[in-house]
Amino acid sequence: MKDTEALAAGPMRLQKYLAHRGVASRREIEAWIAEGEVIVNGKEATLGMKVDPDKDHVVVQGKRIKPGGLLRQSITFMVYKPRGFLCSHRDPHHSKTIFELLPPAFRKEKFICAGRLDKDSEGLVILTTDGALAQRVMHPSHGVIKRYDVTLEVLFDPSRLADIRRGVWDDGEHLIPEKVIPSRAGPTRRLEVHLAQGRKREIRRLFAVFGCPVRKLKRFQMGKMALKNIAVGTAWRLADEDIAKLFA
Repeated sequence: MKDTEALAAGPMRLQKYLAHRGVASRREIEAWIAEGEVIVNGKEATLGMKVDPDKDHVVVQGKRIKPGGLLRQSITFMVYKPRGFLCSHRDPHHSKTIFELLPPAFRKEKFICAGRLDKDSEGLVILTTDGALAQRVMHPSHGVIKRYDVTLEVLFDPSRLADIRRGVWDDGEHLIPEKVIPSRAGPTRRLEVHLAQGRKREIRRLFAVFGCPVRKLKRFQMGKMALKNIAVGTAWRLADEDIAKLFA
């Protein structure tokens, strides 16, 4: 885990430069280079080549990357949010926010919450200073499936599965899960729910339509990044290879 740092101007590996610019993950950039979609000074780039951010003309998929001097490395954490914490920077009526769980040295950074959870829910949340990364995590077109363990207040009748999988309209929004998996055959209070989108309180609203209030909700996985051997309330800084798991 590295501290916040500025990358000095001068030659650096192309994929590292573009990753720090927030263009994409290093894995995606390497694939684009191999496919000839990255051009440096009018020529197709090669894996491992170095560029000078101040001097070289870099084009990715037809778009010019604005040159720059000092580059600030983006910072990304995965956080195991406990119940009772808000995914917001401040609230006059509530003191506990997810940003208080970050190491003190990082609490003044401007983080974006990529995939919020409501106050009464717990689980995996991504905090990042990289706006492009946050957008890729949240937008359904990038295929980052969020998985939830859901406990209901009442038994759910499995005969309603087909209905809930088709989704419902609520307050002008189409709430539709990718998958709903009961914990066992027959009526059950526990289900696993997968979402591609992330509308506000989507799972709670979805089950409420069917008369099944949610008692407990935990997001345990995003993409292939899962909560494993991580204590509630813990924040872990992610390296590039960790972030790649979100899009694997």
